[in-house]
Amino acid sequence: MMNRTKQILMVSATVVGTCLATSAIMYHYMKKYDENSNDTYLQNEYAMPTGYTPVSQRAIETDFTQAAENTVNAVVSIRTLTATAQSAGRFNDPFLEFFFGPGRVQPQPQPRAGLGSGVIISPDGYIVTNNHVISGADKIEVTLNDNRSFNGRIIGADPNTDLALIKIEAEGLPVVQFGNSDDLKVGEWVLAVGNPFGLTSTVTAGIVSAKARRISDNMTNQMGIESFIQTDAAVNPGNSGGALVNTNGELVGINTAIFSETGNYAGYSFAIPSSIVSKVIADLRQYGTVQRAVMGIGFQEITSAMAKEKGIDVLEGVYVGEVYDLSAAMEAGIEIGDIVTAINGVKIKNGAALQEQISRYRPGDKIKVSIRRNNKELEKSLTLRNSQGSTEMKKAVGFGSLGTSFKDLTRQQMQEMNIRSGVQVVGLKDGKFKDAGIREGFVILEVNGQNIRSVNDMESIFDSIVRSNQTRKVMFITGIYPTGKIMYYAVDLSE
Repeated sequence: MMNRTKQILMVSATVVGTCLATSAIMYHYMKKYDENSNDTYLQNEYAMPTGYTPVSQRAIETDFTQAAENTVNAVVSIRTLTATAQSAGRFNDPFLEFFFGPGRVQPQPQPRAGLGSGVIISPDGYIVTNNHVISGADKIEVTLNDNRSFNGRIIGADPNTDLALIKIEAEGLPVVQFGNSDDLKVGEWVLAVGNPFGLTSTVTAGIVSAKARRISDNMTNQMGIESFIQTDAAVNPGNSGGALVNTNGELVGINTAIFSETGNYAGYSFAIPSSIVSKVIADLRQYGTVQRAVMGIGFQEITSAMAKEKGIDVLEGVYVGEVYDLSAAMEAGIEIGDIVTAINGVKIKNGAALQEQISRYRPGDKIKVSIRRNNKELEKSLTLRNSQGSTEMKKAVGFGSLGTSFKDLTRQQMQEMNIRSGVQVVGLKDGKFKDAGIREGFVILEVNGQNIRSVNDMESIFDSIVRSNQTRKVMFITGIYPTGKIMYYAVDLSE
């Protein structure tokens, strides 16, 4: 049997110059389709199994028109623009040579545009979409179904769930009401609403094929959340961030990815369930960052081989392979070898289901964890913590955390220092700049290789770094003091 490479495609679209291209992380999957699977319907009552109840004609002929009508006006098209990076003779800069290597010339990328979708969730213009749709964008243009266009600004983003919240300045907008993804049943009809290939207001239908589906190989990471709703509703590039709704027109998921060999729909699409979306968006709106709780365990899914090796008498749940020091799990008495079977009474079948349940809570929340130990059922009370082992709420890293203000330079100041642009550090107080060793009066010329011409440039670059997917968020600063001394600083923006 041939080895096949699995690929997954995030269903937003990227344009290079004027060309449309798909962005992404891709898997492959091939499955033979049984063309005869739906051809035969047993009408002979003697052939029906005992207890069989015929499906009503009404259930078979589900009407999608009302659900579509309730949704299309609240799903928007999102177009992003990423400006060309600029360089300013920095290639003999010893500070940047240290990080990028000597003599290296950083290439200048072509201007890029991207296409995706979003869902209006409040009449005053809050819109949920995928993080990969807006990540790195310098400009966000939102077009409504009535063809009105607005500039969008990012309220917050969460790469771990691939969700983002943006805002447009408008009132009286149509919205999609949240539904409960927990109530979805496998086999239930759902609609995907979005803007594939830039086409507006496109509605496709399918059924829920599976729940709590993971699409990557690594399930030991507590921070990356994967518990997708799998459907066969047609989803294509440009659909990312669009709505998955039930037949009542309620939002049950955000369309995010597809299985594909070609980059286009091939029968499998994946949506982030509304149970995760609602909590993440509430956090971004209230705190500007996600308040993520963890149990403090490393876990594995149970296989037949593992069960046989370790004498486990169940195949559902997750196996606790590690309990971290000073974690909520350690404090609650959870041990290596325990099997987590339920959270607050909700059955845990696999790692994706565990991550989905924990993602609903914040640090400080108390939960009941059902475990199986030595083939006996136990229940533990656990107070969730954040990744630093605290129950405190995190604050978003704001511009004010730098501990300084900035002032645009006058033409005379630039002439005196023989520079063409820059902003000056003024009113320095305790904060990240002072911690990095920057002193009052320092003039910033470049941040991460980009020219700084105004205070707005500083704010824009700061926002792009904070909202990036990088684990370490650092400002590499080149500048000059009024005395003429050139200095280089690295300012850590990590929370």
